[in-house]
Amino acid sequence: MERKQQQSEKAKPSGLLKPVALGKLTGRYLAHQEGLPCLPVPPLQQTLDRYLLALQPIISEEEWNHTKGLVDEFQKPGGVGERLQKGLERRARKTENWLSDWWLKTAYLEYRLPVVVHSNPGVVLPKQDFLDQQGQLRFAAKLIEGILDFKTMIDNETLPVEYLGGKPLCMNQYYQIFSSCRIPGPKHDSVVNYAKGKKPSSHITVVHNFQFFELDVYSSDGSPLTTDQIFIQLEKIWNTSLQTNKEPIGILTTNHRNSWAKAYNHLIKDKTNKESVRSIEKSIFTVCLDSPIPRVSDDIYKSRVAAQMLHGGGSRWNSGNRWFDKTLQFIVAEDGSCGLVYEHAPSEGPPIVALLDHIVEYTKKPELVRSPMIPLPMPKKLRFNITPEIKNDIEKAKQNLNIMVQDLDIKVMVFHHFGKNFPKLEKISPDAFIQMALQLAYYRMYGQVCATYESASLRMFRLGRTDTIRSASVDSLKFVQAMDNPSKQNQEKVELLRRATQAHRAYTDMAIRGNAIDRHLLGMKLQAIEDLVSMPELFMDTAYAVAMHFNLSTSQVPAKIDCVMCFGPVVPDGYGVCYNPMDDHINFAMSAYNSCAETNAARLAHYLEKALLDMRLLLQSTPKSKL
Repeated sequence: MERKQQQSEKAKPSGLLKPVALGKLTGRYLAHQEGLPCLPVPPLQQTLDRYLLALQPIISEEEWNHTKGLVDEFQKPGGVGERLQKGLERRARKTENWLSDWWLKTAYLEYRLPVVVHSNPGVVLPKQDFLDQQGQLRFAAKLIEGILDFKTMIDNETLPVEYLGGKPLCMNQYYQIFSSCRIPGPKHDSVVNYAKGKKPSSHITVVHNFQFFELDVYSSDGSPLTTDQIFIQLEKIWNTSLQTNKEPIGILTTNHRNSWAKAYNHLIKDKTNKESVRSIEKSIFTVCLDSPIPRVSDDIYKSRVAAQMLHGGGSRWNSGNRWFDKTLQFIVAEDGSCGLVYEHAPSEGPPIVALLDHIVEYTKKPELVRSPMIPLPMPKKLRFNITPEIKNDIEKAKQNLNIMVQDLDIKVMVFHHFGKNFPKLEKISPDAFIQMALQLAYYRMYGQVCATYESASLRMFRLGRTDTIRSASVDSLKFVQAMDNPSKQNQEKVELLRRATQAHRAYTDMAIRGNAIDRHLLGMKLQAIEDLVSMPELFMDTAYAVAMHFNLSTSQVPAKIDCVMCFGPVVPDGYGVCYNPMDDHINFAMSAYNSCAETNAARLAHYLEKALLDMRLLLQSTPKSKL
């Protein structure tokens, strides 16, 4: 019934894509979504040819020849490849998106490592200029008001549709990030979303000194509270949570997913605990009021904040001041550092960053109205009964978390020599330029290239998530090998650099149009599992394992604001690299594990800086050839 009603209220498609007047536009979102194309299943031959090409720079000739044999076998007429391809095509006809459910399960919900470091990305926001608890609470109040302002656009379906290359994008992720939470399970987790229910959530969770509070953020007439009102409520929370000896119940969410699932069941056996947990899960988002971290020198300050955003610094610091399963957690510390950490299952980085851009703009606005001070109810403290069993679960989670915290090596580098304006002047894609610098840095460090992952958005398609841009290519290898070769002329090096960046650009365009190889290969592998047939040799091959072992896991997350996103490596001997290219500088966050002797985040930062400068010098000192 509801669907029919929405159909009849559909906004006219012409007016649908422009920013629209406020006021409700019920059905506009649905109308937009239904107009988006479905994710295609790429042609089998195309994917297999491109797979062989992608393997060339990262495996030996002998291994490549072996894999070529497996590919030929796989794609024989009437063979296993064709059968799996037909299965995928059938699935694509029957579903809104043949990949999205599978991807959610394999990439997120079935992944058993802790969400902390391994899955949840963090964002470091510009340092704020307050220095005390009053400033902290005033800023947090304004931030909350800004988030609710953004949420109004989602609730009213007036959020302007985004475009990429002139094509409208799927807006679904925006509708998943509020009032949602991940729930641990013994074999796989699930995500609950309370935004869609009959009675949408009207409260947020605030955490201070490991103590959780339920704070209603809407007045009885349904309008959001103002900054002044929220500030008063935050002061009440602060003043009733001054004890610092509380059990850090939130630490439980940092554990291995199977351990957390067991502890979760212990925890919610008790009725009070269950109500408290449900309140956190149902809340629109969480705000963490953090204690200040030990003062450090300016050059490592941003790296320290990045660690706070990713994991909270360990059980002695702010890690207990989180509920890591919550989709959105905004972090505001007493020393002016702030940012957020988000649970990755419902959304990619760009919608999160769009939300942040909106909030930061909003916090700069002067306050227009002083609200009349109606006395507001005391925010509700969420109680937890800690049994010896739960206490034991908390202790184990603390130990595991502290090992993880010690192991994460994270470095934020602001590259200040130039930003995206320089490659643009050279008519090179800034993203391709940065990716080639990463390839060069890695090659100089290790004497070889590695499988490199860069995420590409599939939001041109309904419910699209991501595919992989493989930045290590035949062309990038030729460039990095030539760069330090004294027998090569600069003219040739420039030619190879340009060719490598063009190849990267072409792969990117192919990926955002649904023609990359990674998700298609994954789809065929999962189709084989679903059909209960034996796993094709192609997926049991060493080359496939090498191709999927991403020593460089990278992502460009551009923002209007001067922030940087960060995440952990996806393999024990790899790096996580995230960057935000601004006009005249580039923000990088690089991570590695201390337990791997071969990797070091600061060393990668050093080599990356040199690679970027060397590439600029090469372009500037080589006369442009007459075309």
